[in-house]
Amino acid sequence: MTVPMSGIPLADHAAVYATLDRAGFTDVWSSEVNGTDAFTPLALAAAWAPGLRLGTAIAPVFTRGPGLLAMTAAALAEAAPGRFTLGIGASSPVVVGAWNAVRFTEPFRRTRDMLRFLRAALRGETVDEVYDTFTVRRFALERPPAVPPPVQLAALRPGMLRLAAAEADGVILNWLAADDVPRAVAELGERRPGFEITARIFVCPTEDAGHARALGRRLITSYLTVPAYAEFHRWLGRAEVLDPMWRAWADGDRRGAGAAVPDDVVDALILHGSPESCREQVRRYADAGVDVPVLALLPTPELAAGGAAALGTLIARLGRPDTDGS
Repeated sequence: MTVPMSGIPLADHAAVYATLDRAGFTDVWSSEVNGTDAFTPLALAAAWAPGLRLGTAIAPVFTRGPGLLAMTAAALAEAAPGRFTLGIGASSPVVVGAWNAVRFTEPFRRTRDMLRFLRAALRGETVDEVYDTFTVRRFALERPPAVPPPVQLAALRPGMLRLAAAEADGVILNWLAADDVPRAVAELGERRPGFEITARIFVCPTEDAGHARALGRRLITSYLTVPAYAEFHRWLGRAEVLDPMWRAWADGDRRGAGAAVPDDVVDALILHGSPESCREQVRRYADAGVDVPVLALLPTPELAAGGAAALGTLIARLGRPDTDGS
């Protein structure tokens, strides 16, 4: 499950983590856009939920210096030995440039360089290296983790997917349908031992299809108009069906862009229906090759009306059917 949960203060997440654990969820994964940072919710989970695995999806490679990112990852790996996975990625020009005042240049090479630096630093090595996009002089972690965390790489198109397969411990997929997974997996080719495929999956567990599709259209027009995601979906074969959305967006017609997204595209990318139906739809990702399907829970009318009690019931219904959530 993606954490933190919307509308629940971080100080109240101990109960959320306990509910997820009881419901059979194995992992909690954070994100980092403009809400919480990627590490604080996981640090709380490390202390409050010793049975859960932890992961970042993702920590951007531009917004922290190499040494700081290594120290932060090492600290969390020390707090949760053997339970933490560091997921990194390029992020986007808005997050990096507009919000963090860092130049978003050469994202592939920056990501590759950070991946290589982190793998060496987290093994406790002294790094003295001139990379293509930055230089590190004699950096060594004072507290290298006893169990170096796996490093996964967020990837969309072939170049980054192949880099993940060649040099990372796993790949993080995002904004794709279950039917898209085989195409991404095929680009990975031969993988390192223990390599994991993680995917963030947007889930809106409500039988109010109108609500789910309206929310889905807003998300799709917000994300899939970002150049990297637009190119990703062209590569996946959606150019023809999404071209009307892209044209309307480029013309400044936000309402028209949303209206141009077909229902079947929304339904493929934003899972909705009863919690049990959503759980079965998520299973299709696992059947297609995803090792770690990570749900990103979207707001529903039922959650808005029912509050924390409704969230607890929902988590239990989304979890493993052999658990009672009690």
